[in-house]
Amino acid sequence: MTLTDIIGLMGVACVLAGYFLLQIEKVRSDGLGYLLLNLCGASLLIVSLMVTFNLASFVIEICWLSISIFGLVKWVIKRRRGDQSLDG
Repeated sequence: MTLTDIIGLMGVACVLAGYFLLQIEKVRSDGLGYLLLNLCGASLLIVSLMVTFNLASFVIEICWLSISIFGLVKWVIKRRRGDQSLDG
């Protein structure tokens, strides 16, 4: 097993952990923990795909990463709006 295999497996673990935690209602789909697990998982999988490339897997991980970033941006905006409403 190579280092990139281990990195890829860590990515798989992150994505599956996030999905499992969502199913048992320990995280919310718009919560920071779930978003970060997906972001880390997709990033680690992309790293492993750089060595053992597979176009279909690469495309889905880029999409997964993009969706996670979108969710994080929404989370930050929502959080800032909440903080501003506390000030005003």
